[in-house]
Amino acid sequence: MKALILAAGRGERMRPLTDRLPKPLLELAGKPLIVWQIERLRRAGLRELVVNLGWLGDRLVEALGDGSRWDLRIDYSREPEQAWETGGAVATALPLLGGPEAPPFAVLSADIYTEFDYARLHAAAARIAADPGSTSAHFVLADNPAHHPGGDMALGPDGRVRREGQKLNYGNIAVFHAGLFAGRPARQAWKLFPWLYAEVEAGRVSGEHWRGAWHNLGTPGQLAELDARLRAAEGASIASQRPGAARG
Repeated sequence: MKALILAAGRGERMRPLTDRLPKPLLELAGKPLIVWQIERLRRAGLRELVVNLGWLGDRLVEALGDGSRWDLRIDYSREPEQAWETGGAVATALPLLGGPEAPPFAVLSADIYTEFDYARLHAAAARIAADPGSTSAHFVLADNPAHHPGGDMALGPDGRVRREGQKLNYGNIAVFHAGLFAGRPARQAWKLFPWLYAEVEAGRVSGEHWRGAWHNLGTPGQLAELDARLRAAEGASIASQRPGAARG
């Protein structure tokens, strides 16, 4: 399975941090946001990634290269500085993902931090490949963050995503059947939603509720807060491993 990492956005709410640096290269606990994603994808067995580029995209190419340092391959899908939204990004990157006849692929944002195990997406991809008429996409939903308490969509007891019900937050992690994007406009801006709600309403989108760590890092304050928490947790872990640390 291939994965598209969405990294083209301007990061307006992160300014001034993003005036000279693309948002995915902002550091969290000493590591760029996008590198957290790359490392987790590699541990999950994904070795072919596509990164879309927009604002200061050349800086991302310089930082990540061809991906060989992580024993994987990175291709780049270039967009203008005013990026083409998620729908346009996927349609534009589709040839690099294998085209409309390709196996299902993952799409995720570069600017989230999560401990979700991306290896779980392989099973979802297999279900989509086996019967795309029944399941065309799979969404990872997370608990609603404080800045978005109303959520986006619900998850039924049958494991299908619904428009109505107790809503959860769309976690910016999904698997798609490539044929969904066949014929969709490339190299122009259009949003994934509400277009994809037609698949939800037809019952063709499965989902799962991830209850672990998930953060959409939109502002300098959110980045600084999580950075402090991760560094404190790392310090506590190191201290607990020192000789004699557990002695009374």
